Amino acid sequence: MAVVGLVFGILSIIGMFIGFIPCLGALNWLVIPFAIIGLIISAIALSSAESDKKGTAIAGLVCCGIAVLFGLLRLIFGGGVL
Repeated sequence: MAVVGLVFGILSIIGMFIGFIPCLGALNWLVIPFAIIGLIISAIALSSAESDKKGTAIAGLVCCGIAVLFGLLRLIFGGGVL
């Protein structure tokens, strides 16, 4: 499950970078919910993982968190949030 969270995080980061291209900022409306799902999956994986196998889940949490944060900032400063 931790690998799934990390894959969601990596795809969210890629989508976030594509959303920074001018005229493609609306993609963040899709990236943010995708990253939130990845956050939930990574949090569940982190809570159920053994103490020595938490690295992948933490990496997924970090990637998804960064994607949510920068995606929201892009929408706020780009005028995408009403």
